[in-house]
Order: sequence, then C-alpha cells, then structure tokens
Amino acid sequence: MSGSGKSTALRAFEDMGYYCVDNLPIALLPEFLSLTEKSTEIPTRVALVMDVREKGFLDKYESIFSQVKSKGFHLEVLFLDAADNVLVQRFSQTRRKHPLQSKGDIFQAIAEERRRLRGLREYADNYIDTSNRNVHQLRQIVLDMYSYREDLTKPLIHVISFGFKYGVPADASLVLDVRFLPNPYFVPELRGLSGLDDKVYRYVHDKEQTKEFLKHLESLFGFLIPQYHAEGKVYLVVGVGCTGGRHRSVAIARWLGDMFTQRGEEVIVTHRDLDREG
Repeated sequence: MSGSGKSTALRAFEDMGYYCVDNLPIALLPEFLSLTEKSTEIPTRVALVMDVREKGFLDKYESIFSQVKSKGFHLEVLFLDAADNVLVQRFSQTRRKHPLQSKGDIFQAIAEERRRLRGLREYADNYIDTSNRNVHQLRQIVLDMYSYREDLTKPLIHVISFGFKYGVPADASLVLDVRFLPNPYFVPELRGLSGLDDKVYRYVHDKEQTKEFLKHLESLFGFLIPQYHAEGKVYLVVGVGCTGGRHRSVAIARWLGDMFTQRGEEVIVTHRDLDREG
C-alpha cells in the first residue's frame, strides 16, 4: 500500500547488501533475474519494489512470478500495509499525493488501491502491518526477517508481544491472550520493570498456571510448525498479548523465542508496545 513504508524497507534491504530496484516493470523481471546469474556486478540477493504505479503489474504478476519460480529462483513476496487513517495521516504529514488520487478524496484513492491489491495481499508470503510501527521499528523487522536467514525453505517465526489496549497486530497469524496470568503490574516493586527483567520473568513463569500453559503451548507448536513447514509457509507471526504489552506478554514471548531456538527453528522476537508505558 502506498504510504506503508516501502522506501524504509528498501533502504533496509540496501543496508543488507541487496541489489535494490524501485518500480521495475514486471515484464522485465525474468530477464533482469537472468542477468543476475551472468553478471558478477549484481549480488545474488535482490529486492524489488512493485506497486500500483506500474499499470501492467496486477495483471501479470502471478504468471511471471510462477515463471520465475519454475526457473529455480527463490522468490518471496513481502506485502506492506497500514490502517487507512494512518495512511491518510502519513500523506498529510509528507504533503505527498496518493498515486491514485486525481481530484477525488484520498480515502477513495486508498480504498481503490486496497481493492486492486486484495489478490496480491492474499498471494504474498510475508505481511507487515506498519500502523503502530515507526520507521526505525520497520527497518529492524526487515533486517531481522531477511539478514540472518540460514534456511530459506523453513518458516521464519516472528513472535510479537503487544498490549491489547493498543490493538492486536494485524499481521499476526496466531494470537495468544495471556491476560489470565498473574499480573506483575500490581506488584509495586515490579510495576516499573518489564518482562525483559529477570524478576518479572521469574514472577510470571514460577506460577503453576503459567507452567501448565507453557506445556500446552509446547505441544501445540510441536504439532503446528511441521504442518506449516509441509504447506510451504515461509513466515509465521505469533502475537502474544497482555493488557499493556509490558510484563506478561513480554515474558511469554521471551520463553517462546527460547523454545523455538532450542527446536532449531529460525525465530525473531520483538516487543511492540514495551516502551509505551512505564
């Protein structure tokens, strides 16, 4: 979506050493990728921004992406999105014009772009909602997702802690509500700390209901991850939410990150709302 952070993402890919091209005509993609095999000047890792600015993109992307994959290239589609009101605010702040906005209302332009891109969003391998993320957070997520991948055939698991009071992450594939666990917020000496602090972590994890809950989680993911792998899913977002996104969700997200790492999975852990309240 226009205004969702494509430029920020592209700069992150550049920082990782990807060869980056903005708005490459989709028809040129097979030829461009064939050049990467022949030229020593173009890195083997390439990041391309494609969107509604190119008229033929939406009509041709499925057939051309299939053609590219059939030639043995590993291709992943990352879709960036944000809530309508956030997109409007960003265009207002930058004083830029939406690419589909002629004389009409910007909300109409966004709605039309969302309609056109609906199929692509469903086709995409990876999805990031940038509504509640600043440019630094988006850059870090892209770096985490693409700079340290060891096995591109395995799912990358992204565990996000969050606070329900700030909204559920729109890009979450699974959401775990841990508000039933004892809340360190009501313990005076723990209130100012977070789930990253060992005192809070131990407080949450030493409770019997937490221990029982984690046993069930370990069994659940032991079943789910192989199924996602078999289906070819390359990116799984697990949201872990508590009230404010500072104590319980952070502690459980830490545990999940360690659990997935011990299982040999590729995992990143981020804490979306950690700094929102003290």
